[in-house]
Amino acid sequence: MSLDSLKVDLSGQTAIVTGASQGLGRSIAIALGAAGAKVACVARNAVKLSETVAAIKDAGGDAEAFSCDVGNRESVEKVIDAVAENWGRLDIVVNNAGITKDTLLPAMSDEQWDDVIHTNLRGTFLFCRAASQRMMRARYGRIINISSVSGLIGNAGQTNYSASKAGVIGLTRSLAKELAKRKVTVNAVAPGFIESEMTAALGDTILGEVKKRIPAARIGTGDDVAACVLFLASPASSYVTGQVLTVDGGMTC
Repeated sequence: MSLDSLKVDLSGQTAIVTGASQGLGRSIAIALGAAGAKVACVARNAVKLSETVAAIKDAGGDAEAFSCDVGNRESVEKVIDAVAENWGRLDIVVNNAGITKDTLLPAMSDEQWDDVIHTNLRGTFLFCRAASQRMMRARYGRIINISSVSGLIGNAGQTNYSASKAGVIGLTRSLAKELAKRKVTVNAVAPGFIESEMTAALGDTILGEVKKRIPAARIGTGDDVAACVLFLASPASSYVTGQVLTVDGGMTC
C-alpha cells in the first residue's frame, strides 16, 4: 500500500522507534517522520541508524540517532531522558527492536533463549516502564509494541521468539489497563510475513508456498505495518487500547 493516502498529522510530537536501523523499524520511523513527528531512531548499528535519519531528513522531517542496547536499563533510561528533556516532550514510543535465534527447542542453548528474551521482551519492558512514567505525568502518550503472529499461534523452531512475542502481548494488555485513566494508550501490532532480507532469502519456491497460506495472496510490506502504527500513534486512536492489531493478510483468521 501507499502511505500517501493515509493522512496523519503528528506535527509537534516526538517519537522513539527502537530497531530503527533496518526493516520494519526503518519503515515505521520514516512514516512517523513524514507525518511530522520528530523521531529518535534507536538501535545499536550507528551506520545503519544514520541512513534512517538521513532518509527522514531528506524527506523534510526531523530525526536523531541514539545508539542503545534496549535490554540495558541505564542505556534505555538515558535515551528516554534525553528525548524528554532535550526535546521537551515524549508522545510516542514504538518498541520494534527484535532478534531471532531459531532452532528446535531440544537443541536450543541457554544463550539462544536468553538473548532473544533479553532484546525482545526485556527491551520492550524497559522502554515501556521508562516512557510510561513520563507519559503519565503528561497525561498523554502512545505506546505501540511490535509483536508477531508467532506470538499468537507459535512457530516450530522459534520457541524463544514466540515466547518473547507472546510476552509482549501480555505486557501490552496489562499495561493498557494500568495507564488508560492517564490517557496513555498501549497497543500491539502483530505482523505476519513481511518483505525483508530474511523473507527474500527463503527463495521463490518457499515464498510461493507461503503465499498459498495467505488469503490476500501476497507478502506484506513495511508500509502495511507502518500504516497501522501511524493510526495507533495518532490522536484519533484515543479510545483504542489493549488491542493486538494483526497485519498478516488474513493468515491467522
